[in-house]
Amino acid sequence: MKLAVLKERRNGETRVAATPETVKKYIGMGLEVAVEQGAGLASGMTDAAFAEAGATIAASAADALAGAGIVLKVRAPTDEEFGAIGKGALLIGTLAADADAAGRYAGAGIDACSMELLPRITRAQSMDVLSSQANLAGYRAVIEGAGAYDKGFPMMMTAAGTVPAANAFIMGAGVAGLQAIATARRLGGRVSATDVRPAAMEEIKSLGASFVGYEDEESKAAQTAGGYAKQLSAEFYAKQAEVVAAHIAKQDVVVCTALVQGRKAPTLVTAAMVATMKPGSVIVDIAADAGGNCALTQPGEMVVTENGVKILGFTNWPGRLPAAASALYARNLLTFLSTFWDKEAKVPKLPEEDEIVKGVTLTRGGAVVHPLMKPAA
Repeated sequence: MKLAVLKERRNGETRVAATPETVKKYIGMGLEVAVEQGAGLASGMTDAAFAEAGATIAASAADALAGAGIVLKVRAPTDEEFGAIGKGALLIGTLAADADAAGRYAGAGIDACSMELLPRITRAQSMDVLSSQANLAGYRAVIEGAGAYDKGFPMMMTAAGTVPAANAFIMGAGVAGLQAIATARRLGGRVSATDVRPAAMEEIKSLGASFVGYEDEESKAAQTAGGYAKQLSAEFYAKQAEVVAAHIAKQDVVVCTALVQGRKAPTLVTAAMVATMKPGSVIVDIAADAGGNCALTQPGEMVVTENGVKILGFTNWPGRLPAAASALYARNLLTFLSTFWDKEAKVPKLPEEDEIVKGVTLTRGGAVVHPLMKPAA
């Protein structure tokens, strides 16, 4: 069976879905691997490295896809790529699919697996693309915030005087937020953090940060069984905002990481809060891809407010560390495929009843099978 790895064409996407390391493993599983020319260059992986690993270098996406039974992607295929994927092929990536997209995959006879829908269970941890990429995003966010902040991050004592440590506030203590806390601490900042989920307080404190937040009965049920944050009521967010507003006014760097699966990111930092911040302070909004946690975030841009606050609304934060992000993402996909691999037949075997398979499978055999993607009756 042939496996195709395509060059990502969507704007700003620097990652690739396989590495020379994983290509060797796929070939060891009995697959023939075709990598589109230039697929890994933005991640520092040359065609020669892929060829040395045993892959065939295809001159175009169409050549890579010709006869491919498995297609690996980072993002959803473009229209050009979509038209070249063969009927019956297994497409694996972070497809960000909705009901319309799932219907399109089904209509083309593509069996699509969207890895961002992976259930957060112990058995699936090594396949969890959201966690692997969020970890890097949290790290990069603090590094970018420290670079944009016009004073030193740690306390520095010199003969000319002392530069105080930066006050860093992390909003959201999921995978990205916890990494942001750890990174800000390593850089020497005074770190505080908040999250609506009840389990987050101890995780925040365990990393040496102080907890800031509002708690009530609603917040005790603020986490899904799958480990994701729930969308809470407007009343809760208003009370939470009251608690953090005074805190934000004293901060030098604020990192926003709060996401709700499948929905627009909640607005946690209002324009009024930004107006209370000191000139030269920085807001880093990891949630910019989903609209942003800050009301003034411009996705894809850095803006400076009238009172001198810098807001970093860059998108695709993992893509700002393309080599590391690609390596982790590629291993996630390899683990998924190798877990559901028929060694004798040398083909993928995705049991419909398996919890992981059910979680990620959008379409199968020309039908939409994911309950969240089925069209309304």
